[in-house]
Amino acid sequence: MSCLGNLIWFICAGLWQGLSWTIAGFLWSITIIGIPIGQQCFKFAALSFCPFGRDVIYGGGAVSFVLNLIWLVVSGLPIAIAAAVNGVLLYCTLVGIPWGMQCFKLAKLALMPFGAEIIHI
Repeated sequence: MSCLGNLIWFICAGLWQGLSWTIAGFLWSITIIGIPIGQQCFKFAALSFCPFGRDVIYGGGAVSFVLNLIWLVVSGLPIAIAAAVNGVLLYCTLVGIPWGMQCFKLAKLALMPFGAEIIHI
């Protein structure tokens, strides 16, 4: 079932959200200091392309908090807003509610990606 969900997701929202994470990863990776942040972006781009069957566990410490603040100011807010708007649009249709829930999961991830871990369920 998650394969079908991921296929429909990729068509409806996943391509654009995954590309936004990928572009952010490339932009962060231009500088040597931003490479760890870029790697995190690429990891979450893979989640954005196929989110069904995966979940996110949040944690982290002081370093994750500081990186999340920097991320939020520079890149996180536009990605989170785009995912939330996409989620609202999908929620407007009754059929799109499961995909809208994935959008909100990714919007939360876009606000605090550092210290988050992807698990397969």
